[in-house]
Amino acid sequence: MKRCSILVLGLLLALPLTSFAQRRNKAEPAEAEEEKSLVTSSVLSGLSFRGVGPALTSGRISDFAVNPDNHSEYYVATSSGGVWKTNNAGTTYRPIFDGQGSYSIGCIAMAPSNPHLIWVGTGENNAQRSVAYGDGVYKSMDGGKSWKKMGLETSEHIGKIIIHPEDENVVWVAAQGPLWSSGGERGIYKTIDGGETWKQVLEISEHTGVNDIVMDPRDPEKPPNQASFEICTITSA
Repeated sequence: MKRCSILVLGLLLALPLTSFAQRRNKAEPAEAEEEKSLVTSSVLSGLSFRGVGPALTSGRISDFAVNPDNHSEYYVATSSGGVWKTNNAGTTYRPIFDGQGSYSIGCIAMAPSNPHLIWVGTGENNAQRSVAYGDGVYKSMDGGKSWKKMGLETSEHIGKIIIHPEDENVVWVAAQGPLWSSGGERGIYKTIDGGETWKQVLEISEHTGVNDIVMDPRDPEKPPNQASFEICTITSA
């Protein structure tokens, strides 16, 4: 009789545990599913890309120049809105080229040896219908506070500017020339006196200019028609 009572008591105690285990097993997938559902599209929407300007009013972005010693400071060249500068990693921008002769910018470059020396090539470097032309190249010695025009006025569209990594007075400019007519300053131009004088070091034809050049940093002194430079040309109508 005593054994029978113990067996019955054991069964009575086991039933709630079994029922609890069954309920727990049924609940675990639901809980796991609930945990997975916490990462929803509405949560991830807060991580979407956002515009930091100044493209809202300036249109296409042509080029950037970033201070290698201070990544919070950089310059933005816009195709139809001048040049903008930020000192706080894009939180705010200010226009620094509005008083100059062209609002259309093709490229911008910072001297590797001097972050205060900035070159700007005017004239958008995209050959398309809605494109504005420029009036040459400009140089700033004080981080964009003041500018001086340095020539190549008839280039109309500057594709690229490269500054010597050690000598800031040596600069190469890729000039497209007019898009819809022949002539103008086309090809690659080089200065060794900071832009006071220019020499055309690559001439192709009166219809063909240069849109892009890439320098081999191991030997920046080779002529641009040798392997140290990669050249992309563009031909006018």
